[in-house]
Amino acid sequence: MANDMEKDRTSSQEVQLDNEIQAEKYDDTRLNNANFMEVLNAEYALALSTGPQLKATDWRSIQLFLILLVAFMGSLTNGFDGSVMSAINGMSQYLQYFGIDGQDAGGGVGTTTAIIFGIYAIGSIAAAFIAGPITDTFGRKGGMSIGGFIVVIGAIVVTAARDVKYLLGGRFVLGFGVSITATASPAYVVEMSPPQWRGRLTGLYNSFYYAGSILCTGITVATTRSSSTLSWRLPLAMQVVPASILAIGAFFLPESPRYLISRGKKEEAMRVLAKYHGNGDENAPLVKLEWKEYEEAVKLDASDKRWYDYSELVNTPSARYRMGVVIMMAFFGQWSGNGLGYFLTILFKNAGVTSQNKAITLNFVNTIISAVGALIGTSLTDKIGRRFIWFWGTFACAATLGIVTGLTAKWGSDGANPTGANAAIAFIFLFGFVFSLAYTPLQAVIPTEALEYNTRAKGMAVYSLAVNCASFVNTYAGPIGLGRIQWKFYLVYVVWDLIECVVIYLFAVETKGRTLEELDEIFKDPNPVKASKRKIKVAIVAKGNEKRVEIIDEV
Repeated sequence: MANDMEKDRTSSQEVQLDNEIQAEKYDDTRLNNANFMEVLNAEYALALSTGPQLKATDWRSIQLFLILLVAFMGSLTNGFDGSVMSAINGMSQYLQYFGIDGQDAGGGVGTTTAIIFGIYAIGSIAAAFIAGPITDTFGRKGGMSIGGFIVVIGAIVVTAARDVKYLLGGRFVLGFGVSITATASPAYVVEMSPPQWRGRLTGLYNSFYYAGSILCTGITVATTRSSSTLSWRLPLAMQVVPASILAIGAFFLPESPRYLISRGKKEEAMRVLAKYHGNGDENAPLVKLEWKEYEEAVKLDASDKRWYDYSELVNTPSARYRMGVVIMMAFFGQWSGNGLGYFLTILFKNAGVTSQNKAITLNFVNTIISAVGALIGTSLTDKIGRRFIWFWGTFACAATLGIVTGLTAKWGSDGANPTGANAAIAFIFLFGFVFSLAYTPLQAVIPTEALEYNTRAKGMAVYSLAVNCASFVNTYAGPIGLGRIQWKFYLVYVVWDLIECVVIYLFAVETKGRTLEELDEIFKDPNPVKASKRKIKVAIVAKGNEKRVEIIDEV
C-alpha cells in the first residue's frame, strides 16, 4: 500500500528541509522504523522532532514567560475596567454620590449609566486611528509603554472624580490608552511566542483579563461594606498598578524579532529569536525554519512604514479574507452575550437577588468561575484547535443563555420560587464559564494569527475599533434595554449566537499547528476553510545522525 502511494508521488510533493538537504523517498524496509504522524506542516513537524527541544523549565523559557508577563498587564488592565464598573454600578454609595438613577433595579440603569459606560468605548474608538501607527513606528514595546502611561492618567482622573463630568473624562482617557495597549500587547505576545506554544501563550494573555477582574471584584466585596467614597474609589485606583508595570516594564523588554527585521536590524533579531525560541542556539532547526520564513515574509518597504497606508489590509482577496476573520471575532466576541457582564448585578436582581452585598459577592464568584473557564480554554487551543472551540463554545453560549432566559422568566424577581431563581443564577455562572472557555483565549489568538506581520499592528487597531464599536452598542443599549424589557433583552443574544454559529462553520479557518508565516498559504487558497483542515501523513526517518521527513499521504 505504501509502495503504491510512493509511486504516485511527484517530486513537487517532496519537502525541502533547508538549502542543502532534500527529503528522500524510502523503501518499505526503511519505513519500518520510521515515526509516522499526521501533521499540518511537514517542515514544522520535522523542526520540532529534531535538535534540542525547548522545554518550559529551561531558564530561557522562564525568562520568556517573565517577559510576556509584563505584556499580560495590558489585558489585566482591561479586565479591571469591565469588572470594576459592573461591581460599583451595584453600589448605592456610588449611585448616590453621582446622582445616578436606577437603584431599585439593583444597579444603575438608564441614559446616564449608558453614557458613563459607553464613553470608555468612544475613547477606544478615537485611539484606534493612531494605535496602529504608534505600534509600527515605536515598536511593539513602545506601543505598550505609551498606552500604559495614558491608562495611568485616566485611572487617576476617575479615582479622584468629583462629578459625572470628571468621571466621563477619565473613562474616555482610559479607553484611549487601553486601545493602544490592546493593539501593541497581543501583537508582541504572538510574535515573541514559539510557534508550538503560541496558542496557549497568546490565549493566556487574554485570560489575564480575569486576573484584573478577580482582584477588582474581590476588593469590591470588602469595600462595599464601607459607607464612604472609598467603597468605589479604591477599586478604581487599583487600575494604576498593572498600567504602571506595563508602562515602565516595557522599556526593559527585548523587541519583537519580526519588528527588528522590518527595521533592518537582522543581527539583533537573530539574537532574540535564537535566545527565546532555540534556547540560545542559532542553528536549532526551529530557529532556522522561522528565520527563513521571516526573511521571506517581512518586507522592508511595506505599508507598516507609512503611518497613513492601510491598503494592505484589503488590497488582495487573501487580505480581505484575513480582515473578515478579524472583524468576525471583533463583533462575535462582544455580541455573544458577554455584554451583559457589565450589568451582572442587574441580572442577579432579575433572578431574584435583592441584597446588594449578595449581588456583589455573586459577581465575584462569577469572575472566578469565568477565570477557570478561560484557563481551561487556553490549555486546549494548541490541542483541540481554534475552529472547534469557537463553534461549539458559541453554541453553548446560546444554549446556556437561553436557559437563563427561561428560568428568569418563570422564577425571577417575584421571589415565588427561590430554587428556580438559584437555578437561573447557576446558569448565569455556566454561561460565563463557557463564554470564557471559548472566547477569552481566542479573542487574542484569532486576530493576531489571521494578520500577517506587515499588517498586524494596523489590523489590530482596526480590530480594536470594531471591538469598541460593538462594545459601545452593548454598553449603551444594555442598560436601556434591561431597564425597559428586563430579562427579554437576553433573547437578542440567544438568536444572534445561533447566527454566529452558522458564520463560524462556513468561514472560520483552523490556525493550529502552523507557523504564522505559513498561514499565508491558507488564506490564499480558493477554499481557506478546507485548506486549513487538510493534514499530511508523514514519516520521520533517521538517516545516520540526521532525521528527514517523507510525505506519505494527504488525509
